Amino acid sequence: MAKGKFKHKPTGERTFSTPEEIAAGTSADRPKTFKKQAEKDVYDRRGEPEEEEESEDFAKPKHKGTEGLIEIENPNLVKPKNIKAKDIDIGKTTDISRREREELEKQKSHERYMKLQEQGKTEQARKDLDRLALIRQQRAEAAKKREEEKAAKEERKAEARK
Repeated sequence: MAKGKFKHKPTGERTFSTPEEIAAGTSADRPKTFKKQAEKDVYDRRGEPEEEEESEDFAKPKHKGTEGLIEIENPNLVKPKNIKAKDIDIGKTTDISRREREELEKQKSHERYMKLQEQGKTEQARKDLDRLALIRQQRAEAAKKREEEKAAKEERKAEARK
C-alpha cells in the first residue's frame, strides 16, 4: 500500500489506505504507534497481567547488535558527562587534570612575578629601573645642553646686532 506521494508502477496509479484499513491495522504503512497500541491490546485481551513500565532509575540501556552479549570496555568511548541536578554531590571535590593543574600553577606564578615586578624586587625590574634612571639622566643632560646652546645662540645674535 503506497502512501500516495510516489508512483511505484508505470501505470501512474497511486493507492491510498482507507480509514477502515488504518483503524483495523491491516494497512502496510500504519504508524509504529498503532502497532504498539495493538500489541498492548492483544496482551490485555488474553488476560495476562500488564507489564508496568520500568522507571527511569532501573531502565536498562538498549544494545546495538551483539553489544549486550559481550561486555567490552572501550577506552576510546566517550562517556556522557551529563549529570542530573538532583544527583550532584555538593560535598565532593572535583579532581582537575594534570594540564588544568599546570595551567593554574602557571597563571599563579605569573601573577606573583608581576606583583614583584611592580614592587621592583625582581632582577629584571632592577635592570629596568637602572636603565630608566640612566635615560632620565641623559635626557636631563641633553635638555641642559640645548638650553646652553640656545642661550649661546641668543648671545651671538645680541652681539651681532650691536
